Amino acid sequence: MKAGNTSTGGAKQMEVTAELKRDMFWHMLLSRRLDERAWVLHRQGKIAFHISGIGQEAAQVGAAFALRRGEDWVTPYYRDLALMLCLGYTPRDFVLSLMGKREEPNSGGRQMPSHWSLRSANAVSHSAPVATQAPHAAGIGLAIKMRKEDKVVLTTIGEGSTSQGEWYEAVNWAAIHALPVIFLVENNQYAISVPTDKQMAVKSAADKACGLGLDGRMVDGTDVFAVYAVMSEVVAKARSGGGPSLIEARMYRITPHSSDDDDRSYRTREEVEENKKRDPILVARTQLLESGVLSARELEEMESRAKAMVDDAVAYAEKAPYPAVEEAAYPVYVEEVRRA
Repeated sequence: MKAGNTSTGGAKQMEVTAELKRDMFWHMLLSRRLDERAWVLHRQGKIAFHISGIGQEAAQVGAAFALRRGEDWVTPYYRDLALMLCLGYTPRDFVLSLMGKREEPNSGGRQMPSHWSLRSANAVSHSAPVATQAPHAAGIGLAIKMRKEDKVVLTTIGEGSTSQGEWYEAVNWAAIHALPVIFLVENNQYAISVPTDKQMAVKSAADKACGLGLDGRMVDGTDVFAVYAVMSEVVAKARSGGGPSLIEARMYRITPHSSDDDDRSYRTREEVEENKKRDPILVARTQLLESGVLSARELEEMESRAKAMVDDAVAYAEKAPYPAVEEAAYPVYVEEVRRA
């Protein structure tokens, strides 16, 4: 398929059963309720910073479910809470990270929140400068190809970060060497305060694939099942030696860029409210209720379960200890080098 085309096919995906659909929706819902609580914690002065993924859950969950979770590799970006929850990251892990507590899995309390790392899921932490995770993905993809492993790499990024040199270098390298890497661009329409038409001369990030020599596709990033279908196709292609793909999932960033941002300075409330009509939680919930896959009672039970898990995570994290001061430099640096 040519760059910029939209695809919702999925011949090589798992059967999309009612159970699978409910599971996808559950992870979207849990992510949303956790994300919303993080904003509350910030306003209460209990955490210093939060960067949100509200509005982007469908793209992340659809992508995660197309992977062999725990076998394939992921180099995520900072809005990927829903993706990480699908990979085994827990609500407790997330709130421990928000509060910088010692036992959080990303870095033991050293890293900023939402700089994900989860060894059991082959999820590799990224640096604060955007796009640095893309070369990591290309390098992992090269290793997979050299070792002849039956694995793929998913790397995610915001559309603004596709202007970075690291991203171009990674995509170019993956294309040249036909590496099993999927580059997922979560186009939420704003790079902090800059709209898409001020970020790129082409109409979409998917169009950039043409000049770099790989498959480029667009998909509705508010529809989790559409994302899953497209991602299943390109994952199967990469796994069979067909090389990398660039997928642009379009959605809208409902919240400000971060807890430090006032988005009223660059977009109207009317624009935000209009885009809330395509909130991925609303889209999926409507689809599932109207098709009979999810009942009102089941939805209520999911909401209660999510609230209980979020409450538990906050209570647990509040009691958890902070890292000791002397731990700041360990194990950041190698303490002993053994020579052969």
